[in-house]
Order: sequence, then C-alpha cells, then structure tokens
Amino acid sequence: NDREHNEKFQYAVRASAVFFWICHFCPLYTLIPQISSLSWFTTIVPLALVLSITAVKDATDDYFRHKSDNQVNNRQSQVLIRGSLQNEKWMNVKVGDIIKLENNQFVAADLLLLSSTEPHGLCYIETAELDGETNMKVRQSVSVTAELGDPNNLVSFDGEVVCEPPNNKLDRFCGTLYWHDKKYPLSNQNMLLRGCVLRNTEACYGLVIFAGPDTKLMQNSGRTKFKRTSIDRLMNTLVLWLCLHLLWEQEVGSLFQSYLPWDPPVDNFLFSAFLSFWSYIIILNTVVPISLYVSVEVIRLGHSYFINWDRRMFCSQCNTAAEARTTTLNEELGQVEYIFSDKTGTLTQNIMSFNKCSIYGQTYGKRRLDFTPFNPLADPDFRFYDEKLLESVKVGDSHTHEFFRLLSLCHTVMSEEKSEGELVYKAQSPDEGALVTAARNFGFVFRSRTPGTITTTEMGRTVVYSLLAILDFNNIRKRMSVIVRNPEGKIRLYCKGADTVVLERLHSCNQELISITSDHLNEYAADGLRTLALAYRELSEDEWEAWSESHRCADKATDCREDRLAAAYDKIEQDMMLLGATAIEDKLQEGVQETIALLSLANIKIWVLTGDKQETAVNIGYSCKMLTDDMTEVFIISGHTVQSVRQELRSVVV
Repeated sequence: NDREHNEKFQYAVRASAVFFWICHFCPLYTLIPQISSLSWFTTIVPLALVLSITAVKDATDDYFRHKSDNQVNNRQSQVLIRGSLQNEKWMNVKVGDIIKLENNQFVAADLLLLSSTEPHGLCYIETAELDGETNMKVRQSVSVTAELGDPNNLVSFDGEVVCEPPNNKLDRFCGTLYWHDKKYPLSNQNMLLRGCVLRNTEACYGLVIFAGPDTKLMQNSGRTKFKRTSIDRLMNTLVLWLCLHLLWEQEVGSLFQSYLPWDPPVDNFLFSAFLSFWSYIIILNTVVPISLYVSVEVIRLGHSYFINWDRRMFCSQCNTAAEARTTTLNEELGQVEYIFSDKTGTLTQNIMSFNKCSIYGQTYGKRRLDFTPFNPLADPDFRFYDEKLLESVKVGDSHTHEFFRLLSLCHTVMSEEKSEGELVYKAQSPDEGALVTAARNFGFVFRSRTPGTITTTEMGRTVVYSLLAILDFNNIRKRMSVIVRNPEGKIRLYCKGADTVVLERLHSCNQELISITSDHLNEYAADGLRTLALAYRELSEDEWEAWSESHRCADKATDCREDRLAAAYDKIEQDMMLLGATAIEDKLQEGVQETIALLSLANIKIWVLTGDKQETAVNIGYSCKMLTDDMTEVFIISGHTVQSVRQELRSVVV
C-alpha cells in the first residue's frame, strides 16, 4: 500500500505532539503530593473537557484523511490476467502487469505504452498532478507494439524491458525493449506516469514498469513536515532545558543537604531530579492555560469554516468553493515565510495569443485584421493587428511564406477535423497552439500528421511533407527542430527556440539581420511578451544520410543515450539562416497585483521563476508589483557560476 508509510508517519507525528502536549499541560501529575503545588480538582475537569474537544476534532480530521486515502488506494484498474481483463485495486498492481486504461482514468503506475485505440499508437494525457500543467501532452507507443490492441494479442506479448533504476526525474526515461530478438529504444515519449489522466483517447494498454513507491510520483513526494507554532517551539525548548536539571542536582544540589534535606521518600539525586522535572512541568502549565488552549481549538475550527464559506474564494468558472482539509490550515498559513511561484499559469492565465512578429528584419503587429474573406479555414477567435503582414502573404513574399511554413511544420500539435474545415488543435503547450493557429490564419494550415508525414494546406494547396526526424524540445536545449522533405525532394531543417540559443547557431552571413532582429526581440521583451527565434537550414542528401546514421546509433545506445542524442542534435543545428522572431502575449491573472501587495505587507518573501528573457522578466516584475518604482536597490545578478554569483552579491551588499 503506497499510502501506509505516509499514514504511519502522520500517526507518529501526532503521537509525538500528544507527548509534548502532555509535558506542557497535563495536570494528572497534580495527584502526586510530592510534586504538586495545586489541588487535583482545579484541573481535572478542564482536562477532561480539553481532551474531549481535541479528540472529536482530531478524529474528524483523521476520518476525512483516511477516507481520501482509501479512495486512492482502492481505485480499480483493469489488469490482463490469464487472457481476460479483471479488476484489481491499485495497491495490488505489480511490475509486469498489463493494464487497460479508458478515457478520463487515472494512471495507476508508471506504464510503457503498448498500444492505443488512436491511430499510430498515440494517446493524450493530462499531467496536472505531476507538474501542474493542464494542457494535454502526446505519448506514442513503440511502433512494433502499436498493433497489439486486442487482449488476445497482448497475452502472447513476452518482451523484456531493461531500464534505469527508479528515480524522480519526470522528464527523462531511458530503457530498451527486447522482443523477437530485436531491441527498441524507449524514451519518455513512450511512458505514462502515475498521476496522469488519460484524455481524448478511448482506451490504451500499458506494461507496468514501476509500481508503488518506485513510481516517479512517489519518488518526488517527501515526508510531511509537522509545522509547529512559535509558542510550541518555545515550550519544547523549555522542557528540554529542564532535562539538564539532573546535572545540576548531581553537582550542586546534593551539597545543600545540610540546609535543605530531601523529603523522606527521596534518597538520591536521580529521584530528586525526576520529581523536580515534573514539578517544573506543572508550573509551566500556567504559561499557556488550558482555557486558552480550548479557545484556540474553537478558533481553529471556526476559521476552517470561514475559509469554506468565503465567497471571494469561490471560483464561478469551475463552480468550486475553497475547501479546508484540516482545521489547522489557517494556523499553518500564518507560518509561511517564503513563496516560490511559477510565472506561466500561476501569475498568468496561460492563454497565449500571437501578438507581434519580426520577419527578415521587418516587424509586424499594429492594427486588427479580419481573416475570413482571405482564408475560409481561419480561426474566428484569432486576433492580429497589422494588415501589412497579410499583404506580404498575399503577394507571395518568400521569407514570409517560409516563416509561416516553419510554424505549420515545427511543432508537436495534433489536429482533429470534426467536420470539413472545422479544425481543433490539441497542443502540448499553449505557445505551440498559438503559433500553429497563427500560421493557419495566414494561409499555412496544419491538417494532420502520421509518424512519417505532415500534411498542410498552403495558400489553398494541399502539401504532404515527409517527416524525417523530430529533434525534441527540452529545458536544456531550449529549442525544437524538425527535418522534412518537401514534394520537390528538398530537405530542410526548421528550428524554433529561445533567441539566446538559436542566434548563436546561425551562419556568419546573418550578422546584419541578427542585429535588427535582436532589437525587435528586446522591444517585444520590454512589452512583457514571450519571444522565440526562428531559423532554417538546407540539407543535401549526403549531409542527411551521414547525420541520419549517427542519429540512429545514438538513438539505439543503451548507455548515455540522452547525451549522445543531444550531441547529434547539436551537430546538425548549426550554420542556420535566420527567418525572424515571434512574440506571444500571456496576460496576468485577475487580482495578481493586489495579492502580491498584500503578501508583501505580511512580510512574506516572494520568488517567481520564469524562463523568459531578462527584459521580459523585469517587465512582468513591474506589472505584477513584484518590483515597484519606489525600490531604489533593484539590481540584477548575471553570474553563471556559484563563485561569480557570490562575488556579485557581496559587492552589492558592500
């Protein structure tokens, strides 16, 4: 059972809390005359009342927590057992099982995707419980297992998977599938991790690779830390200091026997120190009286209901009210000193809109356009504000066409055509969706993809490209590329990514264009827009064949596969030609400025993480009131090593 460990830890924490509480307040020791200075009946009645109230409150919290844990542990999964699908609890799923998932079901363990009801072994997942991202991601099965969609075929599957040991890296997986005397490389694109939800896919089958505490979700979940108030910490410190009384009694207290002899039952310093310890405990009882403890418990309960009833915390879009899952939530929130926040989707709405662009040294983005007369496949919700760009597309400017051709090809978006001309894009990130939608409205419409082709409609003409390779995006590369062959047989690499990594990989003949485009990028960043640079490269058949062989060897490597692939990608993404840049707007959430201002008044330190350009980050900082005009000591640390950052910080402090 995955949750037993956490439950046992919670009970251990609760037991330790009870022990310290007894040490602080318990009046049962007043029944012992040798250590008591109070009569027993003055505290025994309040004690019974306090214990009753606390027991009811804790029992209620434990009941709802236990109910939530049981709901997770007893979720049902369809496991293939002896040729038929049988329901099994999550806690009973083990490595090697083949599980069937249906639409909107949670993934019970880390699975290797074997097959799917979608074409080409594709499926869509939502990873909100893993990384907070609500947009869908695409996963694809290994081509050799994609046709094993029937339980009768899956029964005969006897492949062997050799992979890395359990770890907490959500974006990386390295393994190899051995089947029919052949080996097939496995990557994160073939994995469905526990905590994900299957979306827009009727059903899929997966092989359990990691289960229980070995799953990446559980590897990332640390132990729950027990939060104590300042008065609790103070009282615990005082109690611990009382333990040192034993040493004093041995070295000094025994010397006072001539003047203050011990009571008859006491015959040594150990017993005397023991009785003195509990005497001090009773005296400390007056520091935090029991009546105050009762008042605090009632206030905690009331505050939890106030949170649930707060109309300002009600989300009308989701029809969901706030829910305090513990009566001590308000007290725990009061102990917050630091807030670490992501920018996209947290401070911002995560709804991207194509705002401006720079194409071959010309910037666009002024006046709003109506695309319907020009393009019947246009998205009616798309907004753009510069007629010059539309005219450039209409007259057939080669750079403009190549710009939007890149946007229609270089992505991982999936398309669904519900009816003729009614396209619905399923993007892994809102950025990609905004860029592909922009290309669609300007006449370069992405229609569909297969593992080997990409079909587009360019200015009303259907074009099918051969998809030769996809050079994936990750946080280290900060770029994505595709290599395609057009119907005329020419091979091109299209690349989009952060300007800091794309501009340094351009051919030396681009210097003048780089200077102009960099000015445009800085202008867009100063407006708080998210920017990307676009480039391409012509490849000869010999160049493609040589690189394809090195890429194939890196892809099949069993050790250091990720590093070898990264080196192969970097080798081909050189000497590119600059096309331009894009600027996407992501508006702030409502109430961000006011919220940050109130948190600052509470002396809470706020850190915001963003991958944007420095100018964009500064602009967003002022927009959300993280930075204010009355700040006179705003400074920027530009070091790239620990030593350089330390030196810059010290120079600022001095």
